[in-house]
Amino acid sequence: MALYCAGDIQGCAQAFEQLLTHIGFSPSRDTLILLGDLVNRGPDSTAVLRRCMALEGSVQVILGNHDLHLLAVALGVRAPSRHDTLNELLAHPHRQAMLDWLRRQPLARQALHGGGELLLVHAGVLPQWSGAQTLHLAGEVQAALSSTPWPDFLGQMYGDLPNAWSEHLQGANRLRVIVNALTRLRFCSSAGEMDFSSSESASAPPAGLIPWFDVPTRLTRGQLIAFGHWSTLGWMNRPDLLSLDTGCVWGGSLSAVRFGATLAEREHLQVPCPQAQRPGQR
Repeated sequence: MALYCAGDIQGCAQAFEQLLTHIGFSPSRDTLILLGDLVNRGPDSTAVLRRCMALEGSVQVILGNHDLHLLAVALGVRAPSRHDTLNELLAHPHRQAMLDWLRRQPLARQALHGGGELLLVHAGVLPQWSGAQTLHLAGEVQAALSSTPWPDFLGQMYGDLPNAWSEHLQGANRLRVIVNALTRLRFCSSAGEMDFSSSESASAPPAGLIPWFDVPTRLTRGQLIAFGHWSTLGWMNRPDLLSLDTGCVWGGSLSAVRFGATLAEREHLQVPCPQAQRPGQR
């Protein structure tokens, strides 16, 4: 049995199928965890979701910002972007089944493999959070999305404030900080104050900010975290960090990692992806 994780697909169904073939994926034997942003900007989000649903169990997903955007647009609580490619999915006769399946997925997962623990998120983890707390807080959001009044949650989800974590946060403010950290975070201050104005490479942070994973006091330092979301960062393989968004939708590649007997044994696998969007269109 092999364990894989893969970066942002963003509706690039052809590349997804090529990746499954390239890695020799066996649903009866293997597990593949997708790091969010299954949909949008690419040409066939419907096919990606239907494939994931058909492989549920062997393919596990977490939600990214584009997946949440789809849910919000479908409910009419957020306006579509001019670069969205969601119309076919939203008009599909099985639209509701796909949306219901998507909203029940978590914002973080943990995988146990070879005696180690792998934490998987779409974007980042705030420095004040341990791995266990990250999973617990992601569970709060999943509960809100799975509940009957989930449209109310989506209606209050968007906004950049509060931009820092506090144990005293409650209600919509608390859930908004959790969502923003797990699905949007790239740069923050050393105190964990989040900034959403830049998507540049980690080598060129805005003044006074650093990549979330370089905060010296981060409680998850030393724990392996796999994430996507940051195409300008691209592939990064450190002992405790794996960055897997290699710009599939922008004409880059769709990347995956196959773990060996332990989490430290990693093989980088990728397939090329036709360009569906021009860089700079976000």
